[in-house]
Amino acid sequence: MLTGPVFGNRDFFTGLGVFVDTYPNEEKLLEVQQKRYTPRTQRIFPYVLAMVGNGTISYDHDRDGRPTELGGCNAMVRNLKHDTFIFIRYVRRRLTIMLDIDGQHEWRDCLDMPGVRLPLGFYFGASAVTGDLSDNHDLISMKLYQLTVLRSKQEEEQEEEILIPSVDNIDLYRPYTDVESMSSVAIFFTVLFSMLGLFLLVVVGLVVYGHWNENRRKRFY
Repeated sequence: MLTGPVFGNRDFFTGLGVFVDTYPNEEKLLEVQQKRYTPRTQRIFPYVLAMVGNGTISYDHDRDGRPTELGGCNAMVRNLKHDTFIFIRYVRRRLTIMLDIDGQHEWRDCLDMPGVRLPLGFYFGASAVTGDLSDNHDLISMKLYQLTVLRSKQEEEQEEEILIPSVDNIDLYRPYTDVESMSSVAIFFTVLFSMLGLFLLVVVGLVVYGHWNENRRKRFY
């Protein structure tokens, strides 16, 4: 294991990362820069999110992983008097995450993502990092189970070996849209060309109407 900025682990990792994020870095950064953004889903921290890395994707710490997250949910795990649990299941290329944090011994859904492709032979681990604000969280135990999945002969023949982690149709699961993703120059030229296009249509319409009106007058004479 190599230490780094991604919750104590290295960036550009390869595999599945499930993060319990307790601090909204993006909101504080946007307050300082006085920018506006439009999230598709409003986050409430602490927040649990998942990400699949293939060794070339960076975790965006300043934006709390929004550009690369598969999804997530809020998880109020601070200052509780009882144990909290996170359940991660991967079967038939489907990733499921559920939480039990209310002390009621009941699971609630957090993430259900199909099309997740993870290769075999990975290690399991946990890490943490903190900034100016810190909480004490104890990792009591980590239980691992190998799920038995019955496959037909046809499914076994069609099963392909996965070497690099990936997610099918990843663009469909982007939970974030930045209204400032276009620069001011790009916005200026977009508006300019739109106005020029509209002006051109008006001119063409007037020319066509003029020819039609002239032909109409000739018919009367």
